[in-house]
Amino acid sequence: MVYLKKLFGLLFFTFIALAMWQCAKRGSPSGGPKDITPPELLRTDPENFTTNFKAKKIRLYFDELIKLEDVQNQLVVSPPFKYPAEITPMGSASKYIEVIIKDTLRENTTYTINFGQSIVDNNEGNPNSFLSYVFSTGDYLDSLTLTGAVKDAINRKADEFISVMLYEIDSTYTDSTIYKEPPLYISNTGDSLPFFELKNLKAGKYALFGLKDVNKNNMFDQGQDKIGFIEDTITLPTDSIYGLNLFREELNYKATVPSLVAKNKIIFGYQGDHRDMVIEPMTSLPDSVDTKILKERNKDTLNYWMTPADLDSIVFMVRNDKTLTIDTFTVKMRDLPMDSLTVSTSVSGKFNFEDTFSVLTNTPISELDTTHISLMVSDSIPATYTYALDTVQNKVDFDFEVEPNQKYSFSFLPGAITDFFGVENDTLAYNLSTGSYADYGNLRMILGGNVTYPVIVQLTNEKGEVQREIAASESQVFEFSYLDPGNYVARVIFDENGNGQLDTGNFLEKRQPEEISYYPGTIEIRANWEKEETFILSN
Repeated sequence: MVYLKKLFGLLFFTFIALAMWQCAKRGSPSGGPKDITPPELLRTDPENFTTNFKAKKIRLYFDELIKLEDVQNQLVVSPPFKYPAEITPMGSASKYIEVIIKDTLRENTTYTINFGQSIVDNNEGNPNSFLSYVFSTGDYLDSLTLTGAVKDAINRKADEFISVMLYEIDSTYTDSTIYKEPPLYISNTGDSLPFFELKNLKAGKYALFGLKDVNKNNMFDQGQDKIGFIEDTITLPTDSIYGLNLFREELNYKATVPSLVAKNKIIFGYQGDHRDMVIEPMTSLPDSVDTKILKERNKDTLNYWMTPADLDSIVFMVRNDKTLTIDTFTVKMRDLPMDSLTVSTSVSGKFNFEDTFSVLTNTPISELDTTHISLMVSDSIPATYTYALDTVQNKVDFDFEVEPNQKYSFSFLPGAITDFFGVENDTLAYNLSTGSYADYGNLRMILGGNVTYPVIVQLTNEKGEVQREIAASESQVFEFSYLDPGNYVARVIFDENGNGQLDTGNFLEKRQPEEISYYPGTIEIRANWEKEETFILSN
């Protein structure tokens, strides 16, 4: 009996505990299902698709608290307002958006205000995607559309938020209009897909452009923006779908003010193509003064080297025979230290079988004395080498037999290198070492499909940095040997002019960039691998 009472008491206690747990479970908030519903537009004032529009203020009312996110990138007004509209509230939640128009609107024109995905609910951030408010200052709404896609001339993926613009071709339109005035119609590609659609257009003839509009001024700034253009006139209405290929133009040539940076060095900056740039002193220099001009590595600068002279200033004429421009600059001389000889190398430490060992100097190389240069293998065995002095790139390239799992030591005694000013190098030593052939992988690339030569086949890393390239004027198998293990991206440049480099486009010259075709996906290279890939082109 006592046992039954204890058992009953235990069961009763367990029952009460379970009941309390269930009550607690039912009473604790679970949050419910996640809100995935975007805010809904209830009404607008004035009504959407209003004609004979004369208001200066627009309100859009929603069914819940909303906020604006990234409205600077997302909002697109077509035709663009000269003075940006004031949009409130910014940075706080509200159930409405107010747009205050500060422009004088064009007559008989259909306007579209596209909010992109900037309108989101306050709690979960669900966007009301691509909500548009449309009105006309005339008696009817224009209703034609134009669609297409954009791509990047070099990169695999196009930039986000590409502005797509239509300029009406009328009596005032010229090729320079895009530099000075906003378009009649504008849209953008958003932040994910590279497609565009221009809506509420009127019939007519147009010029079509795409811009990565860095300044967001709805005009082309050559120094900052990428551009894509269609050469042919667009006639609306049309069923055609258009593709824009965006590229960065080479800057127009311009010489910048030179500067004395050392007692023996004046730098002449420039933008654009320097190959037709000529620098001539108009001041008479003493017979004892020698000069030499070299391009600075990896900079848009020409270095004007000169042996020291006692002058107050030098007047230079800088002309460009291609652009037929002439500039005159005066450089005041000051008491500055000399820019002295320093030596660097193209590679140090690990040496790939495809590398070239080069010695580079900052001042112009005048002489090379190979009796002061030695190459040792395994620390003690003399080895032979050949060399080539490149006075344009201001470097010396060395060639020698390279074996796996070996150590190489270059020694430069004083006097091995003498620069333009008679300065010699100090004692220098550079150590290199090779790995095993098995540390690397090899790739054979075969091109198929629509191949037109000449081409340049490049391997880049996943950041787009070129690792290897082979130029070819006729069909061949492209052998990339001794590749470091990793993932590579392959691409083919259609080198139309056969100059061995990728040439960009130019709008005023109506020249499109050279085409690039990308291999689908990445190519994995492993150590001690032999790999063959067929690249089917379809340019």
